[in-house]
Amino acid sequence: MRAVDLIAAKREGRELTAEEISWLVSGFTSGDIPDYQVSAWLMAVVLRGMTATETAGLTRAMVASGCHLDLSSVGPFVGDKHSTGGVGDKTTLVVGPLVAAAGVPVGKMSGRGLGFTGGTIDKLESINGFRTQLSPEDFIQAIKRVGLVVASQTPDLAPADGRLYALRDVTATVESIPLIASSIMSKKVAAGANGVVLDVKVGHGAFMKTMDDARRLAEAMRDIGQSVGLQVRAILSGMDEPLGWAVGNALEVEEAVLTLKGDGPPDLVEVAFTLGANLLDMAGNVPSVEEGMVVMRETLESGKGLEKFRQFVENQGGDPAFIDDLSLLPHAPVQRTLTSGKAGYLAAVDAEVIGRASVEIGAGRVVKGAAIDHAVGFVLRKKVGDRVEVGDLLVTLHASTQEGADNVASSLEGAFQLSEAPVELSAAVLEVVV
Repeated sequence: MRAVDLIAAKREGRELTAEEISWLVSGFTSGDIPDYQVSAWLMAVVLRGMTATETAGLTRAMVASGCHLDLSSVGPFVGDKHSTGGVGDKTTLVVGPLVAAAGVPVGKMSGRGLGFTGGTIDKLESINGFRTQLSPEDFIQAIKRVGLVVASQTPDLAPADGRLYALRDVTATVESIPLIASSIMSKKVAAGANGVVLDVKVGHGAFMKTMDDARRLAEAMRDIGQSVGLQVRAILSGMDEPLGWAVGNALEVEEAVLTLKGDGPPDLVEVAFTLGANLLDMAGNVPSVEEGMVVMRETLESGKGLEKFRQFVENQGGDPAFIDDLSLLPHAPVQRTLTSGKAGYLAAVDAEVIGRASVEIGAGRVVKGAAIDHAVGFVLRKKVGDRVEVGDLLVTLHASTQEGADNVASSLEGAFQLSEAPVELSAAVLEVVV
């Protein structure tokens, strides 16, 4: 077998066999096939696409490049949840504790934020002492002990995906649905859960800008799951405006705690309940998704979800005192407000603009490994559909310096668009793909 032949075959649109894909991935991971040939193959995939069979084969090849966690000792069903990335998306911090408190163990490996989308690991590291790097043994013991674990991805979990993604990032080959789907699912399969609920974001602040693309990605990941015996459901949720009120790591942790205390923003609660209800249904703990929604609300209102969150934080080395005193979370020294210069109805809050401004203020990173400021970010004071009067507060900026706050304020102004007429609101949850 020769790499040049596989490049040519994909360039001409031929379907590659699982053996050919496995050989290519294995050779690239070992260093036998050079970057420039794999780059050419990736570009051919972007231009020609992949069949469902090829995408499943690529996923299996990436899983085979590293270790595979065995969670069978935990119980008959362990759930997982993944988001394709959004702005203000702190759903894991709400879904995980509620589902675990309702009796379904959750084991999740998460990533850090890159670009204008946030990462769960960065949010959790806002908590004093919280450990995100766990060995496979500690990961399994945490699920057994608490029913919930969220840890950073280990280098030996689908390492081929890490190498391929680094190459895609610098060769303009990131935006391919088969490559995105196989990248996400290789890590989900390797992490050992029995069922995964996917939160596929769609809109200005998401990688998938249209419903058609989001649906195609969701269906591709569902098909991969079915091919390897993994239950997968996908929720398409809106990301034209940020989810909830807070954008920024410690600010989002604070909002998650408030949500678990029963004071969460409606859009965040809707998305979290839908994701959690589907996990409960997949596990067989409820007779239907509708009943799962009831259980999610009961678990929230009883305080069991908050208590599970407390156990989860403590078990991974974090100091849970902030749950009772939110002032113990990192707080930025400078706050600046942005007010409206005219009256009307808020027609849009551009999530991408907000997300890019969060990177500018220091809450996100442009390159992997860059330092971030956990304390900075934004808190929205108005959401789409709200009536706005002249002088009304639109957003509060939390910054490390006054200069930083002033610089980013002009970027934020363009995110808010007003309308003279009332605005029709769209649901936070747009569609479910099963």
